Amino acid sequence: MDVKSGFLNGLIQEEVYVEQPLGFESEALPQHIFKLNKALYGLKQAPRVWYEKQSSFFLKNGFEREKVDITLCRKTYDSQFLLVQVYVDDIIFDATNETLCEYFSKLMQT
Repeated sequence: MDVKSGFLNGLIQEEVYVEQPLGFESEALPQHIFKLNKALYGLKQAPRVWYEKQSSFFLKNGFEREKVDITLCRKTYDSQFLLVQVYVDDIIFDATNETLCEYFSKLMQT
């Protein structure tokens, strides 16, 4: 799964201000700077904020983080399990049966 707008879904906690990007300057306020409410691609906080949002989502939905690699989450159903690996804005997942893969796909879509 490739999360195309993943970084744009993270809310930043600290105050971050940016200059107007070249080509997008306001004619009325050319010296104006902006305070960001959400993360942007290229912002150094963006990957961390996105990971925190994903991580809390997985934990809230019954996943557990693996101890060796915290970007790997696992959800167990009796003898079946679902593994989810997060790498920046890509998600790789697999399960012991196809029904769990379909469940995860629908969960992410919602």
